[in-house]
Amino acid sequence: MVSGSIRRAQLVSPFGVGAMSVLVDGTSVITAGLDHWFPKDSSDLAMEDFTVHDWRLEARLNVKEFRLPPDWRSGANGDPRNARLSVPVLRFPRYAFCMYCKRLKQVPLSYQDTVRCEDAAHTGVKGKGPRMSQVPFVAICDDGHLDDFPFREWVHRSAETNCAGTLRLVSTGGGGLEGQLVRCGYDSKNRRDATGCGASRSLMGITTAGRRDDAGNESTVLTQDLQGRANPYLCNGARPWLHEADGPCDKPLRGALRAAGNVYFPLVESSIFLPQKVGAVSGAMRDLLRRADVEPAINAVHAFAGAGATAGQIRNLIPPELFDSYSDEELLAACQDRFGIGDELPEEEDDDADALGTWRYPEFKMIRETPQDDELRASDPGVPSPLVSHLDRVRSISVLRETRTLRGFTRGRDGDLKLQAGKALLRRRPLQPERDWLPAYVVKGEGVYVELNPDRLAEWEARGEVQARADRIAKQYGQVITDRGGRERDISPRMVMLHTLGHLLINELVFSCGYSSASLRERLYVSHQGTLNMAGLLIYTAAGDSEGTMGGLVRMARPEHLEVVFSSALDDAHWCSTDPVCMDAGEKGQGPDSCNLAACHGCALLPETSCEEFNRFLDRGLVVGTFDNPSLGFFSALG
Repeated sequence: MVSGSIRRAQLVSPFGVGAMSVLVDGTSVITAGLDHWFPKDSSDLAMEDFTVHDWRLEARLNVKEFRLPPDWRSGANGDPRNARLSVPVLRFPRYAFCMYCKRLKQVPLSYQDTVRCEDAAHTGVKGKGPRMSQVPFVAICDDGHLDDFPFREWVHRSAETNCAGTLRLVSTGGGGLEGQLVRCGYDSKNRRDATGCGASRSLMGITTAGRRDDAGNESTVLTQDLQGRANPYLCNGARPWLHEADGPCDKPLRGALRAAGNVYFPLVESSIFLPQKVGAVSGAMRDLLRRADVEPAINAVHAFAGAGATAGQIRNLIPPELFDSYSDEELLAACQDRFGIGDELPEEEDDDADALGTWRYPEFKMIRETPQDDELRASDPGVPSPLVSHLDRVRSISVLRETRTLRGFTRGRDGDLKLQAGKALLRRRPLQPERDWLPAYVVKGEGVYVELNPDRLAEWEARGEVQARADRIAKQYGQVITDRGGRERDISPRMVMLHTLGHLLINELVFSCGYSSASLRERLYVSHQGTLNMAGLLIYTAAGDSEGTMGGLVRMARPEHLEVVFSSALDDAHWCSTDPVCMDAGEKGQGPDSCNLAACHGCALLPETSCEEFNRFLDRGLVVGTFDNPSLGFFSALG
């Protein structure tokens, strides 16, 4: 097995811990847990090269720090520091099959050689059989566990079979899974041999979910039919990315294609860095605090003195020649920035509440102004005159810093996951908060921020027909999330409308400023809860390479350009290329979980990396109106 290359950002999402990817030689592997990303016994390991901080996100996720995935360094330049570090992977699925004789063979997770078929049909072929390919099937459960598909158990209809016959995965030529047969005790010419019992069974239905068992609980075909409903076949808690074959679990097990989208849903938390005091700390000072001979001293002073640390205490432990040109005030401000001293996070209902109101409100307050800081810089280009009645303010953000971190994942379907449960999936043994860390990457980008006119928004939301249309999405989502045992959300008209507007604008900006749709992201600031009243939209680019640093998006915030972007986006929204089908289908719901109305790939959907809601909660009708009610949309008057 050869090694492969994956970008650092991809090791957070979509190929983070527990995700499968394919190496250049075709081997399917799974990214190993965090326990072995950094060797504990290496004297050449310099963690300051990988450590990053964001005080708000650290407090939210209860960790000490974040770490960039290790990058490969050959050490050829004579510097052994952090040389030859890589992220470990394991072979998965373990089952492989021969393309010629269809024989199944299982190898260990740590197997690194080419898997060859040993069937007698291939004897005399240069002394070895042909290379075997990994099977396309795996088994998953809703608690995030993953295992090889139980071919032997399935074909024998028993979890405790004693038959050790040769298994073969045969295609009969029929379409779908019903044409895939598992056979025990047959040779390469489909003749019975003496190795097995002769059992045969189709894979039909193994991926089906949603069936109910006798007690009314949701189950699967694989769980109910493998050995009968009276004795369901349940998940054994396997976590191959942690090299664990079993563990506590009693959830139904479902078959899946290893490359299917429902096998891995990474849960990524992101934060835009907010300086404690705008403009008080330069970028050069922040870089100094990350040095190997400075950061430990800063941490020690904070641990000892906390918010009461003085500049003198700090200077006694750091190289004086590095900080002679900086004032005590800037040094203290830099420490406050590092540890979030002087600003407390608002309380949330629980440790992983979405809490867009509480979590994002500080970002909303700062971005809507014109901060001038090396990490967050914005200006006021003015609102285009035709949009004054609908927009309250526009901000051109030339610099922002975003930290994105992986805090867990789900399988089967995306959904809520408690913070501790998500973190437990990433490593074998939990760490104490004072030592805990999560994988992350930090990028700088640019963006355009728009905020709706509050008076016009309140007038529009007060209309019964507007609320009724949004309620249709909210009701559908409520039914879906109740069936899954998740937490309900407030799907308000402003949320659906602003979210859809973001998608329409991104699709237009793709043509206006040359970015790909996957390189632009949305960030919603939506709430109507008491003092946390927000109705803002940030469209930004934050990519790990040169994309997002050329100023093309910032330029679109100028009134003369933004007016054209809005006009084109709203004009296109009036008629989708699939209309009237899109608008008519929207009357009954469409898209993921049927949580969209008038929105499809022809008009409002984006790559899922660009959307905060997995392309749900979208409706052009609340933006520009419908065929039957053209005045329904917030922006109908501009059409």
